[in-house]
Amino acid sequence: MRACFPLAAAVALGLCASAFAQEIQPPTLQVGVLPDALNVDGVLDEPAWNAAPAVENFAQTDPSEGAPPTTRTAVRVLAGPRALAIGIVCDQDPEDIVSFSVRRDALLNNEDHVRVVLGPFLDGRSGYVFAVNPSGARYDGLINPGGESENADWDGIWEAATARTPSGWTVEIRIPMQTLSFKPGLHEWHFNVQRRVQRLLETDRWAFPARQYQVTQTSRAGLLTGLPAFSQGRGLSIRPAMTAGGGVPAPSARIDGDAQPSLDVTQRLGADVLASLTVNTDFAETEVDTRRTNLTRFPLFFPEKRTFFLEGADTFAFGLGLGQDIIPFFSRRIGLVNGNEVPIVAGGKLNGQIGSTNVGGLVVGTHDKPGIVSEPSTMGVARVKQNIWKESWIGAIATTGDPLGRSGSALGGVDFTYATSRFRGNKNLRIGLWGLMTTRDDLRGDRNARGFIIDYPNDEWNLALNYKRIGRDFDPSLGFVPRRDVQLYNLQVDNHTRLSRGPLQQLTHEFEPFVATDLGGRWESYRIFMAPLNWRFRSGDRVEFNVNPTGERLDTPFTVSNVTIPTGAYQWRQYRLEVGTAQKRRLYNQLTWWFGGYYGGKLDQVIWTGAWNPTALLTVEFTGERDMGRLPTGDFTTNLIGNRLRINLSPDLSIASYVQYDTDSKSIGTNTRLRWTFRPVADLFIVYNHNIQSILDRWQLDSNQLLVKVQYALRY
Repeated sequence: MRACFPLAAAVALGLCASAFAQEIQPPTLQVGVLPDALNVDGVLDEPAWNAAPAVENFAQTDPSEGAPPTTRTAVRVLAGPRALAIGIVCDQDPEDIVSFSVRRDALLNNEDHVRVVLGPFLDGRSGYVFAVNPSGARYDGLINPGGESENADWDGIWEAATARTPSGWTVEIRIPMQTLSFKPGLHEWHFNVQRRVQRLLETDRWAFPARQYQVTQTSRAGLLTGLPAFSQGRGLSIRPAMTAGGGVPAPSARIDGDAQPSLDVTQRLGADVLASLTVNTDFAETEVDTRRTNLTRFPLFFPEKRTFFLEGADTFAFGLGLGQDIIPFFSRRIGLVNGNEVPIVAGGKLNGQIGSTNVGGLVVGTHDKPGIVSEPSTMGVARVKQNIWKESWIGAIATTGDPLGRSGSALGGVDFTYATSRFRGNKNLRIGLWGLMTTRDDLRGDRNARGFIIDYPNDEWNLALNYKRIGRDFDPSLGFVPRRDVQLYNLQVDNHTRLSRGPLQQLTHEFEPFVATDLGGRWESYRIFMAPLNWRFRSGDRVEFNVNPTGERLDTPFTVSNVTIPTGAYQWRQYRLEVGTAQKRRLYNQLTWWFGGYYGGKLDQVIWTGAWNPTALLTVEFTGERDMGRLPTGDFTTNLIGNRLRINLSPDLSIASYVQYDTDSKSIGTNTRLRWTFRPVADLFIVYNHNIQSILDRWQLDSNQLLVKVQYALRY
């Protein structure tokens, strides 16, 4: 496969030459003047709103691409030196409004909402997302490099309010400049607005309303013009916090209590670079991980949820198409060892953009912890990305340190991504090349990894070819690599066909083969995912059927739920039948049934997920999984149940209680979390964790913990 890199580079250069076409001028919106005192109540009755220019020229992206919207949407923007305000009028029959959520950070995909995209660097690669539904629920996120997706775990300080009217609903948003990073001196930003009318399953967009573009692609956004010279004051934010609480840490242990202060400080170094300091870092408010059943021989991936590491996470993202096969810097390696928390003494971070260069740096020190880590550690990562052409970049990454204190740990790598949304005039095309090398005193031999991807992610056809080579001793101390000594080949050929009449709205056909070989070329795994039937009805209901020929070659045995699968070559065929009701309904259900072969035997896997929204005040989310394996070496049955109750008193006050049970651990765990944002800059968290375990058929206390945390941000 040594020829793959030159071949991929040649293809990249050839396609680049044909990618540029005549530019379509983006739509523009002139901002109005933001008054010093704006009452954010959702009612757009201040004179400044009436005086500001408005845009109403939306068009459908779904279900009828390019068609006029069925309802009117009007957008106005006000700007002042210290803040940006956005007012949106959504005409709609009030009886047709679909709105369930009130809580902060609800995804809102399955209900009416408006989504605002800001690109304050005007680089076509980065930005922010802010969304609000008719009940006032707020969502925000960072746009991941290139705009294909977003990081929903980022939280900024901003305000929003909504009001119901006889003709629909309105929303008012105010975003302080201290919340945003932006390129100074610009008087234009990328800007887009998208509205979802859930009862009609309709999506309307202002700029570039084409299905193959995501609204988060700021390269295909409009322009917000006439922006003033923004000011962030001193750009200093000091957020002290105090966490107190205690509980029983283990069976038969005494109650243990403690109180710990912590401090987070951020300083803007100009408008586009943020320096952060954290001392005695505390993550008491972080939600627990969702339990999952692992039916594979590889470790499961759990995403980062801690606030300090999420700020600027887009800067540290590396490569294109790596997915969860290789993550060179995985922040969960810091402060967490085998699922156990390790105290963080202090950490510093720098992230932002200088000119056309994105920079990021992170240094964190951790304590030792008896039985887990024998000595303190200092770990760091540096990342630089140089933006080139209109949407592409070239970059490098380096890490140092080891959470277990192993000496000589370091990683270095380079990546190049060519991206355009103008291939053949109006199509998306991405080509990525990357290479990594790691070192540690206990590593010898092949410590390299490299790969490429050619990706054509468009609406009608979504095509991709992805190759990764991971050396036998490629083991980054601060990374996530579930399998080594392997070559991974992925091909994706997906087609989406839409029908203008009849009960069916969209037909999706998928063909996605995957093959893993060792470095000598002998196959280790393969899976051919095929979806001959994936139908979405005009009502929003959907049905899918898959056929999946699968193979695994085991050189060492592994265990699933106390059943050992011996070495050998296994090949089988697996099927999936999935039925889901429309998510616009107050009661949503999805039932998935995997059935067929599994390592020389049979496996049935039944998964049930859903949500019930009887009122905006209450949400019940439920999931259940039952796995029934019948293998030559034994049978197993596992059950996993998770239920979350959300009480949404307001967008700023919510209570969530999550209960999980699985038969493998024979334990029940509850995580109850109250969050009260009593000021936009201040939060109160009350968290209670309770775990019980079945021992000799008797339920006994495993551990419990009650924590109270208060944090307040002082902004200057």
